[in-house]
Amino acid sequence: MADVKTAAPKTANAGKPKNTSGFMINLLYVVGAIALAHILFYVVLGSPSNFLDEHKHKAKNFLGTMYAGGWVVPILLSTLFVLVIFVIERALCIIKAKGKMAAGEFVRKVQYHLANKNVDAAIAECDKQSGSVGNVMKAGLLKYREMASNSELDKEQKIISIQKEIEEATALELPMLEKNLVFLSTIASAATLLGLFGTVLGMIRSFAAMNTAGAPDAAALAGGISEALINTATGIGTSFIAIIAYNFFTTIIDGITYGIDESGFTLTQSFAANYK
Repeated sequence: MADVKTAAPKTANAGKPKNTSGFMINLLYVVGAIALAHILFYVVLGSPSNFLDEHKHKAKNFLGTMYAGGWVVPILLSTLFVLVIFVIERALCIIKAKGKMAAGEFVRKVQYHLANKNVDAAIAECDKQSGSVGNVMKAGLLKYREMASNSELDKEQKIISIQKEIEEATALELPMLEKNLVFLSTIASAATLLGLFGTVLGMIRSFAAMNTAGAPDAAALAGGISEALINTATGIGTSFIAIIAYNFFTTIIDGITYGIDESGFTLTQSFAANYK
């Protein structure tokens, strides 16, 4: 971020390989989650040791009961594993973006240095903060220092130039903060629907068992009910985690965005007060 001016013209060209690389990494995450879910379902949950009979109709423990949920279960497990992967990925990225210093404290320190016209010390504070707010502030401060020694532009033009630099730096930071949140929001809705789909399949199986001549097939009836409840529980549980994670991350991102806005306002007001 220190070299915003030189990096900006390359954004259009450099963006394509980065986006392709990001897409491929995300695709590998998803494919890996699907593979892991199916291995868990067929090898671990479907192990003969989890059943009382060789046909795997009578579950011996909870793992066998999970297996009784049917073919929808590995799909739900895939969404759960994808969710866990992107929760970890977003957590690492956003924790780094928050930086090593609270935005409010950081802005106050920068204000102090700018009040004393010590721009280099303010830039050093940005390096210490090392988060998104610090990156944007540093880009603005470099332009701030350039405008302070510029004698060709008037005051309003200098302030506009600083604001433009801050906006460009912000445009580079915010997409990285919001990246992959779409996975969380999609899973929050899709997992519930998948769970309900599995529930419907289980209830169809249960009613089919009750529709037999004479006494209903108790084993088939119990299996259908197990399938319905397992899918419902897995889908709702996955959706719950996705909603909590999404709201948690968006709240932190809102705080970072507010810090970025505050830093931009601080720079322009400081320049307006200290320079002509």
